[in-house]
Amino acid sequence: MPPVTIESGEWAGWINWPDEPFEYETAGPFYFRHDEKGPVAAFRAERKHMNGGGVMHGGCLMTFADFALFAIANNEMDGGYGLTVAFTSEFLDGPKVGEWIEARGEVLRAGRSLVFVRGIVSADGRPCLNFSGTLKKVRKQA
Repeated sequence: MPPVTIESGEWAGWINWPDEPFEYETAGPFYFRHDEKGPVAAFRAERKHMNGGGVMHGGCLMTFADFALFAIANNEMDGGYGLTVAFTSEFLDGPKVGEWIEARGEVLRAGRSLVFVRGIVSADGRPCLNFSGTLKKVRKQA
């Protein structure tokens, strides 16, 4: 199923992928668009994203960063599916409930089958997670 453009509310004009159950229903929903600075992924931090210490669970940050890898590399994926084959991250700070969580980054190199990406997740503009990853393009079966 192709991505869906949100029609109203805080996320009007953003897109997401409702056929990705984990990213849409469980961990997110997460959103994506292109703006004047390039590709951006975002979501609003909710209580369900927090750990017992009152900051965002590291697994949530890494899940969002994995989503962001594909958002940042969207133009390089040739309209196809992809898999994360490598992922690294460093935690810098812990987002709190209500904060605007955003990821921006760049494609370092895109080849025929692999795409290399790096980026930063921020909370209300404050850097929270540095990440990089390698994506493998998977060709759609006929």
